[in-house]
Amino acid sequence: MVGALGSSITSSAQNAIAKYVNISTEVAPWTVALFVLGTATSQDAQSIFLTRFFGGIFASAPISNIPEALGDIYGPEARGIAMASVSICITGGPTLGLIISAAVVIKPDIGWRWAEYIEGIVALSLSVICFLCLRETYAPVLLKRKAQKLRKETGDSRYWNPHENVKINSENHIHKVHEPMLFTELQVTFVALYASFTYALIYLTLEVFPIVFEEHRHWHLVPSTLPFLGILVGVSCAALVNFLNQPRYKRAIQKNNGKPVPEARLPPIFIGGILLTGGLFWFGWTAATRYPWPLPVVGGGLIGTGFTIVFQQCLNFLVDAYGPYAASAVSANTILRSILACALPMAARPMFENLGIAPASSLLGGISCLALPVPFLLMKYGAVLRKKSRFIPLPEF
Repeated sequence: MVGALGSSITSSAQNAIAKYVNISTEVAPWTVALFVLGTATSQDAQSIFLTRFFGGIFASAPISNIPEALGDIYGPEARGIAMASVSICITGGPTLGLIISAAVVIKPDIGWRWAEYIEGIVALSLSVICFLCLRETYAPVLLKRKAQKLRKETGDSRYWNPHENVKINSENHIHKVHEPMLFTELQVTFVALYASFTYALIYLTLEVFPIVFEEHRHWHLVPSTLPFLGILVGVSCAALVNFLNQPRYKRAIQKNNGKPVPEARLPPIFIGGILLTGGLFWFGWTAATRYPWPLPVVGGGLIGTGFTIVFQQCLNFLVDAYGPYAASAVSANTILRSILACALPMAARPMFENLGIAPASSLLGGISCLALPVPFLLMKYGAVLRKKSRFIPLPEF
C-alpha cells in the first residue's frame, strides 16, 4: 500500500512542483513516472527525479515479494482471498494518493512538500511495525534454521538442509539477470504484458481525470480528484467477483488432489477484460461536458473493476504456476508494469489533447480488446508451456 500510495501522492502537486523548479507541465509527470518518496527536501528538478527513482527501486521490493509471501502463508484455496486484499491496496494507493496530495497542495501554509512528508511518515511507521511483527515465511529458510538449531542442540550432523549451500552473491544475481523469466517463460510474458497494460491504465487516469474534471469541467482541485473514488469503488466490486470465483477454484483443487490449478484462475480474467474494455469506451464517450459527471465516474469504476480482476488473477496464476519461483515471476511482471506505468503518464496529455478524450480512450479500448484472448490461450497451452519451463514446474494436470 505504501509503495502504491507513493507513486501518485505528488500527482496533484505537479503544477506546484513544476512552478517551483521551473520545468514544463510536460516534464512534471516524471514525478509520478519515477515513483515514490524522497522529494520533500529537494531543491531542484534533478533531486526530485533522482530521489523518486531510488524510492521506486526500494518500493518495488514489497510489491514483488508480497504475492510470494502470501503463497507461503496460505494454501491455494485461501490464497485468492488474500490476494484480493493486496490488489485493493495496489490500486487504492494511487487513487487515494492523488486525493491526499490535492488536499495538501491547496493549503498554502502546508505546501507540496508535505505530500511527501506524509508518505514518509506512513512508510516509516509501517516499516517499524513490519520489522517487529513479520516473520520469515520462506519454507527452505525455515527448514535451514530448524536444521541448524537441531545440530546445535544435539550435535548430530545429520540434521542438514540443502538450502544451507545456497549463497547470495554477485554470481547468483548475474545468473538471474542473464536469464530473465520475462523473456524465457512465455506464460510470464503473456501474463506480464496483459497485467502491465491494465496496471498502466490506472496511472494514465492520474493524468486524464484532471483534464476531464479540472480543465474541461472547471472543478476545483480537490473536487476534481474525488472521481477517483469511483475507481476505488470498482476495485471493491472486483474483490467481490474474485471471492465468488473461490468455490469454483476450490472444486478444481479437490479434483486435482489438493494441488494448485493455475488454469482455474483464468476465467475471471475474461470478465475483467470485458469490463475494462467497456469502461474505457464508456469513460471516453461520456467525458464531454454535455454529459452529467456521474457517467464518466461510472466508466472509471468499470476500469477499476476490470483492472483489479485481471491484475489479481494474473498474480494468482503466476503464484500457482511457479510455486517457489513465484517471486521471480512476479518480479518480471513488476518490472514490465513499472515501465509501462512510467511511459503512459508521459504520453497521456499529448495523446488526449491531440486525439481528443473519446478517440484516445477508444484507442486504448481497442488495444484492450486485442488482449481478450489471452486467458483462453493460457487455458489451452498453459500446461504445455510449463512442461517446457526452465524452472521446476508443479506437476501437470
